[in-house]
Order: sequence, then structure tokens, then C-alpha cells
Amino acid sequence: MPSAWSGMNWIAGGAGAAVLLPLLAVGVGMPFWAAGLISVIAGGGVVALLAPRKMFEGLDNSGAARGKIEFARELLTDAEPLAIRLEVAVSTIQTKKVAERVRHLARTSREIFAGIEEDPLRVDRVRRFLTYYLPRAADLAEAYAVLEKSGNRDTTRLVSTSDLIDRLDTAFTHYAANLQEADLDNLDIELKLLKSSLDEDLGTSALPAPSDPSKRRA
Repeated sequence: MPSAWSGMNWIAGGAGAAVLLPLLAVGVGMPFWAAGLISVIAGGGVVALLAPRKMFEGLDNSGAARGKIEFARELLTDAEPLAIRLEVAVSTIQTKKVAERVRHLARTSREIFAGIEEDPLRVDRVRRFLTYYLPRAADLAEAYAVLEKSGNRDTTRLVSTSDLIDRLDTAFTHYAANLQEADLDNLDIELKLLKSSLDEDLGTSALPAPSDPSKRRA
């Protein structure tokens, strides 16, 4: 079974590239060479995604943490193709400002993924990001590219879509900061525990006296 699954990731990657190529070249009107390059990149992403590896292998997944780790693994597995869609959309969007914004969305997504892979127990802090905002961002980025290529250029829809992409960028940044805040919370807890332990063992009066800088010159 593992060997069969190992081959399936290459089949899925090739199928994905084959579907994406005409979609970009014909549906979006992208030059064939660019569509081919993006299709290869996207297909490679699918191959890597479906490769027979298991996230969080080095973590202790016993007891209560097991359910949270499995939940985080499931969410990240679903989110990975969405980040790839954002990365692909960057190359299909002609408006430089919007393309840069979508690139930042994709980069922030990867940062959040890395934070969850480092500590899956923090997944609840970004659950809404993974299940709601990230899928909407991928949809809007692709919709903007289609609107740009449309023969009947709808300026109102382009502006509205661009504005929502800007607001999503703010939301992505918020969730990335929220994930980092978890590290600071853990640091605060560690500091309090350490201080309490030192106070218990040494007493509050046993704090070291501040050193005199002048004596260091001797």
C-alpha cells in the first residue's frame, strides 16, 4: 500500500499540471510558456504535498495532544493547495500592486503553516484563518486575474475585489501576529514559574546585587 500511494502523488501532480495548463493558456489568456511553467510548479507542489511523509513525526502525540495534532494535520493538508493557488495567482495578475499583495498573502500563509508545524497545539489560534480566510483569499486572487482578462473590463468589480484582497492581507497579518503571541505567552509563563521557583529556593532577598561597571575595568 505505501508503494502504491508513493506513485499516486506523481500521477496526481501530472494530472493537476495537465488540467492547469489549458486553463491558464486558454481560459486566462496567459502566454503558453508562462502557463507551462506555472503548471509544472503547481504539479510539483502537488507531488510534494502527497509525498508519503507525516507531519509532526518528531512530536509526542500521546494522550490529549493526539487529537489536536491530528486536527492540525488535517487543516494543514487542506490548506496547502490553497497556498499554492495564491502563489500561482501572483503570476496571472497584471496589476503590480495587487500581485504584490497576493504574494504577501501567500508568504504569510507559509509563515503560519510553519508556526503550526512547530507547535500544532496552537492551531486553535488560526483555525478561522485556515478554514475561512485562506480559501476566500485564493478565490478572490483567481477572480481578480479573470476580471483583468475579461473583454468587458468591469472596473467596479476590480476595485471591490482589490479592496477585499487588501483587507484580507490585514487579516492574514493579524493571524500571523496572533500565532507569535502564543510564543510570548509561553515565555511569560516560563518566567513566572522560574521566578516562583527561585523565590522558593533562595528567598526574595537573595537577589544578586547590581554590578558596578567601574570595577570591571580593573
